[in-house]
Amino acid sequence: MKTNNEDIDKLIKETLTEEEAKFYDDLDEQNVLQMIWGLFKGKNKWIMYMMNIMTLVFFGLFIFCLIQFFNSEITFDMIKWATGSIVFLLVVSMLKIFAWMQMDKNALLREIKRLELQLSSLSGRLSK
Repeated sequence: MKTNNEDIDKLIKETLTEEEAKFYDDLDEQNVLQMIWGLFKGKNKWIMYMMNIMTLVFFGLFIFCLIQFFNSEITFDMIKWATGSIVFLLVVSMLKIFAWMQMDKNALLREIKRLELQLSSLSGRLSK
């Protein structure tokens, strides 16, 4: 059973040139791994490399604070190491949220491009 999306995609591909059809196929929905690798492409890939390096550094600091917390016997030191652990874990979480927001932004841009291509295809078909 065909869906309306498949019919629409077929209709759009019929009106596009070969190069435009290939571009349209590249805009298809991606799985999570493709979205993650997509973060490291484009103008801002250096930011993502830097963010991942910082994530590893802060995670390492989190582990260090956690080990120091369990090795400590003085309550005040335990509070300091626990606070450090919480802060570093929050920073790692915020960096991961930033990456997920970038993935969402890339997905939205891909959908907007698909919509623009569909509009141009439709306008070309109406002008004939």
